[in-house]
Amino acid sequence: MAAATPLKQPVKVGLLMRRRLRELKRTPRELAAAVQVSETYIADLLAGRRRPPAPGRTDVYDRMTKFLRLHRNDLPTCARAERESLGSRRRRLHPTVRRALLDLCEPVKARALARRLANARGAALELLIASRLLEVAQGFVRRQLDDEVGIRVAATREGCNYLDIRMRLLDFLDASPDVLTLEIYEDFVRPRVAAWDLDLDTQAMRIVLRSQEPAPRQKRALAI
Repeated sequence: MAAATPLKQPVKVGLLMRRRLRELKRTPRELAAAVQVSETYIADLLAGRRRPPAPGRTDVYDRMTKFLRLHRNDLPTCARAERESLGSRRRRLHPTVRRALLDLCEPVKARALARRLANARGAALELLIASRLLEVAQGFVRRQLDDEVGIRVAATREGCNYLDIRMRLLDFLDASPDVLTLEIYEDFVRPRVAAWDLDLDTQAMRIVLRSQEPAPRQKRALAI
């Protein structure tokens, strides 16, 4: 069967997936195997129980597109539209997560930021800080997702299987500040971010990566 023509209007990702599976007479289990995700992951996307992952942070759309013989832009376009319609809950960080993030900041600046974040007007600043730190960590993990050999080695070391590790990476890549937990922070953010600083006037943020930490007095920073 030839590839489908580009969609004229975006539809929900789950609807597009269901429709294409029927047309191709393929099963969700076969799709899960092709995309290298769990059957539950596919079932949740099909049913709309899972928010579509963000295009650019994941490899699932490339794999789905190939299996479902879709136009290369269909799934990313539908995902962006659906995610935009869902919006964000903008929930405040849990206090333990906020403290953990501030622990990576210089103590005097951290105290000043803590005072700002404590009031209702601090929500936007808190979102900014958490979003930028997540983006940096997710950039590392997105590259790790392409290293199948490395994932398999990690799975062997941790006594689990390849799919377990891959699903953990995919879940983190779709994490946003409103779902950031201390466990996510400890597993993914802290191992990659050594320190950060924020200009309170311009809100320009400097992030020092942990791989750069050993170079004293010449720490290179990633400007975001």
